[in-house]
Amino acid sequence: MAMASLQGKVAVVTGGSSGIGLATVELLLEAGAAVAFCGRDAARLQQAHAALRERFPQARLYTATCDVLSQEQVQAFSAAVERELGAVSMLVNNAGQGRVSTFADTADEAWAEELRLKFFSVIYPTRAFLPQLRKTGAEHGDAAIVCVNSLLATQPEPHMVATSAARAGVHNLVRSLATEFAGGDAPRVRVNGILIGLVESGQWRRRYEARPPEQQDQSWRQWTAALAQKKNIQLGRLGLPQEAARAIMFLATPLSSYTTGSHIDVSGGLSRHA
Repeated sequence: MAMASLQGKVAVVTGGSSGIGLATVELLLEAGAAVAFCGRDAARLQQAHAALRERFPQARLYTATCDVLSQEQVQAFSAAVERELGAVSMLVNNAGQGRVSTFADTADEAWAEELRLKFFSVIYPTRAFLPQLRKTGAEHGDAAIVCVNSLLATQPEPHMVATSAARAGVHNLVRSLATEFAGGDAPRVRVNGILIGLVESGQWRRRYEARPPEQQDQSWRQWTAALAQKKNIQLGRLGLPQEAARAIMFLATPLSSYTTGSHIDVSGGLSRHA
């Protein structure tokens, strides 16, 4: 069931071919929005597009291969989206993965790569789509950016030191952008984020398949429940991509029209300090 009617609205989701990104695309389409999404893997994009087209045959849908760390590719994607679907009113910055490393074994090159990935996967799409967002904000009264971040931003892990530091920076960037985009004479654009904990993904499925011999008798549900207990997740399980997507949907739409500079915790109560 759609949470809001988005007929006539255009949304963009980066990293939209799988996981949380794809779940967000599905919710937006269910609500009637025209949706563009991008990713680096052309085969995965094509597969996702075909599945969505079968489910939503009348949808206005656009996909393109795009590396969000290439400003030129992001600018070209932005122009193509406006040409194909119209001006964007919702941007979901979702690209980016984590790096497992401690301070001692993180080389300078790895630090630079991780910081660039986390910051510029937000900076380049925001810069490219901001004129469209301001335009639709002026015309329709609401435009929004949502950044998918991690709980590492506020609860850093020592084995993910570079990612934790970069995530904290993006957390601050969201608040800074929210302030800047709400001031001045230009039409306002809301900026918010979500902080995800452990969410079911192909990565966790692969870890389950590679579990040690003493865990071979555990079902997926039992294995993830044990993981949740170990990680102090109060709800006792991993999250679903759809659950993160619902929070994104709230922040991207007029359902949250009086919310900016905020973050929603979507972690099942995960806390290393409980």
